[in-house]
Amino acid sequence: MGTVYRSTGSWYKVVTDKKILNCRIQGKFRLKLINSTNPVVVGDRVEVKEDISLGKNYGTITKILSRENYIVRRSVNLSKETHIIAANIDHLFLLITYNNPKTYSKFIDRILVTAEAYKIKVTLVFNKIDTYDQYAKIYINNLINIYNKAGYSCIKISALKKINIEKINELIRDNTCMFFGNSGVGKSTLINALSPKLNLKTSEISIQNKQGVHTTTFAEMFDLENGGKLIDTPGIKGFGIIYIEREEIKKYFPEFKLIANDCKFKNCIHLNEPDCNVKKAVESKKISSSRYQNYLELLLDNEKNRNA
Repeated sequence: MGTVYRSTGSWYKVVTDKKILNCRIQGKFRLKLINSTNPVVVGDRVEVKEDISLGKNYGTITKILSRENYIVRRSVNLSKETHIIAANIDHLFLLITYNNPKTYSKFIDRILVTAEAYKIKVTLVFNKIDTYDQYAKIYINNLINIYNKAGYSCIKISALKKINIEKINELIRDNTCMFFGNSGVGKSTLINALSPKLNLKTSEISIQNKQGVHTTTFAEMFDLENGGKLIDTPGIKGFGIIYIEREEIKKYFPEFKLIANDCKFKNCIHLNEPDCNVKKAVESKKISSSRYQNYLELLLDNEKNRNA
């Protein structure tokens, strides 16, 4: 038995107790209830057998063991296919930047809903704080206040200047963790700060469009000196939610759940129903209006995808 450390599409790096094998998949895997573009992902626990016909340290993945959880997104807009990014995650770190590139709250909330649905702990990591002017600091502190109120831990760091890196290091210790975010938010730079020996490639932000450049082209897991395992993932621009029913989305906004029992109707989805306690909380600013607007957009997206 081993763990998948790297996935490049057709080949998989599998680490067992005894050796490292370059593996292919046996036949075609069909995951139950999931129509996925990638049947085997980083973090998967798998059964393998060596195959000397392929060469030394080569093998075949014969079975995927049951997953504790995973992060999944819609493969493309309006697609029925999914793309599973990684599996068996203890802790997800969502990297956020004020600009170059700008991380939008819509993107943040889509990740958080997916993590809540699959019971994955999330910490929001606000990177590049060494570059922020006074306006940026106010904006970020306001965002932190919103997510603290919703029940999420937030940390301000600079991966480049190694500010507050030790806080991340302690949270990773002895856990399997995942870094996630838009292209250019500094995932590879942060990994290098945590473990300089890895010396991952990093790139500058594109001057033309202020967007990140993809330096990580496939997901890969690394062993850190503190006993933690860290999954680095390719940066993405958008995140489409899939396999979450419209009526379930409200359950994955923790601040909604705390007060939803006082809504007039038990099946209230906090849209147009009378005497909705969540809408009252938004009006009184007890719940963030941006979080609520992102929730409404998720409902709309769900409706579009069901009718596609």
